[in-house]
Amino acid sequence: MVSQILFIAVTAAAIALFGYNLKKVIRNIKLGKAADRFDQPGKRWMTMLKVAFGQTKMFFRPIPAALHFVVYAGFVIINLEVLEIMIDGIFGTHRVFGGLGLLYDILIGSFEFLALGVWLACAIFLIRRNLLKLKRFSGVEMAKWPKSDANYILITEILLMSAFLTMNAADAKLQLLGAGHYINAGAFPVSQYLQNLLPDNINSLIAIERGCWWFHIIGIFAFLNYLPYSKHFHILFAFPNTYFSNLEPKGEFSNMKSVTNEVKAMLDPSFTPEEAEAGRFGAKDVNDLSWVNLMNAYTCTECGRCTSVCPANITGKLLSPRKIMMDTRDRLEEVGKNIDKTGQGFDDGKSLIDSYISREEIWACTSCNACTQACPINIDPLAIITELRRYAVMEESQSPSSISAMLGNIENNGAPWKYSPADRLNWAKEN
Repeated sequence: MVSQILFIAVTAAAIALFGYNLKKVIRNIKLGKAADRFDQPGKRWMTMLKVAFGQTKMFFRPIPAALHFVVYAGFVIINLEVLEIMIDGIFGTHRVFGGLGLLYDILIGSFEFLALGVWLACAIFLIRRNLLKLKRFSGVEMAKWPKSDANYILITEILLMSAFLTMNAADAKLQLLGAGHYINAGAFPVSQYLQNLLPDNINSLIAIERGCWWFHIIGIFAFLNYLPYSKHFHILFAFPNTYFSNLEPKGEFSNMKSVTNEVKAMLDPSFTPEEAEAGRFGAKDVNDLSWVNLMNAYTCTECGRCTSVCPANITGKLLSPRKIMMDTRDRLEEVGKNIDKTGQGFDDGKSLIDSYISREEIWACTSCNACTQACPINIDPLAIITELRRYAVMEESQSPSSISAMLGNIENNGAPWKYSPADRLNWAKEN
């Protein structure tokens, strides 16, 4: 009974803490401006199923995709056993689904093979990240916490899978020894090879089995509450993020409604625009971005696929699309903490542009959309860059001289070049 009460208390505390942190994340996302991403539900469901559930964009890099799929499948399927653990923990039973007979044996056996697969995949990921030192995992933004974050999770996964297999090995040996409370249930094709490493004493085996059982479930609860502080939040947010992703063609830019209305009024004096609240052109800080942009920031996996294909980054420029997303998330977290301490409306004198993202970064972008195409979960760094540029140009009238010259030429000549429209075909006459 003491064990059951302790289990219920730990479970309730873990769920309550996760709910509290999730509520703050959702609050932060809602700081963003409105965005209509509720159209075409059928197409959005298909996008989510293909990209988030089916991981279709991962397979442009087949080897890491296969390893990631093993970890993903293991995470989803092995955690089905958590339901049994929860029931056993609350009611004091042991392998409550053992009565399923052959089906239960198949399930436990498949869980063990998946656990071994996850163990091996995580070990390979650790080697790729720390020994092979792939360039994609490096960068000015990948220091301190971001660098350690992935290692912590990979090591935790290895420990959880080791505990799972050791628990099963001890359980199987207790079944063979006829220990009370340990019913004959389950097949153990992997953990059977660990049994000879365990003692033959029943009390010692029970201590090992119970210790691994508690370590496994507490590890899962700890992982759940680690997610809001980690890039691994994409485990949950990848699904809504892909559902609400941009369905328009990649090269199509969004128009600002206020500017569109002004143009319509200039072309048609009879046009009467709808009344709209005075707002800022573009984005200076995170609250000027849309809630979709802010959800993108929380969903970023920091995998570096966007940065690895960015032509600006490849040619040595300062821009890193991954850093854009990480900076946006860090600034949003800072704004959220300010709200927790002082309430809405507090101005800390900082902003997303300049304080976190430099002008050099946003103007290095070629707007090619390679980053959005490469992202495995449809994150759009270019949308944030575009809004920061709009603020710089339309609110501050600040832009590189080459951009200013181009804008002036468009205004005066109807084209980015300095030649007048009358001289535009001179090249053809010369030839």
